[in-house]
Formats: sequence, structure tokens, C-alpha cells
Amino acid sequence: MSTAPEKIVLPTRRLDPKQVELLRALKPGDPIKITQTVRVGAKKWPAAATGVFRGLAYLATGVTTDRVKEDDLVVPVVRFTKPNGELTSISIDENTVIERG
Repeated sequence: MSTAPEKIVLPTRRLDPKQVELLRALKPGDPIKITQTVRVGAKKWPAAATGVFRGLAYLATGVTTDRVKEDDLVVPVVRFTKPNGELTSISIDENTVIERG
């Protein structure tokens, strides 16, 4: 599995160039910390997860009915292993902060 797609883009926004640089430099096995902003109504708070980087991929999302491909959204996803061994992934957005952990 390749660790970084040729381009790292969001469907509607842009990632910070420093985040793109870091994502492209990460190798499987590197420790990482991912912080995202959770928002419910007017309240916002940070949520962080740590683990070991496994790779970067794209997830095609869309409605559950058969529609034209142009209706799909494709989002970058960071795959990692949590300290308890759980394999997980997080789709990233322009507010996601990834750091070497």
C-alpha cells in the first residue's frame, strides 16, 4: 500500500501546506497525534487521538443509491493504529491538525 497519494486534496477546501508536507513525509510506523475540532451547535471543542501511522488513502463517499460518479465526494483518510491495538481511520478536513507524536 502506498503511504501517500500523488495529490492530497479536500473536496471543497484546502489543507494547510504544512499539513500536506507532513502527511507526505509520514512513513508507516511513525507515531502521530491527530486533533480535530468537534462542533455541536454553537459549541466547539478539540478531540485528539494518538497512534501509529499506517497510511493515507481516499474514501469515496456519496448517497447509497446508484447515481452518477460526479455526485460522490472523495475525502483523504489517515489510517492508524491506536495504542490499544485498534485499527482505525479518520477523515481529515481543513481544521485537522496532525503532528508527529
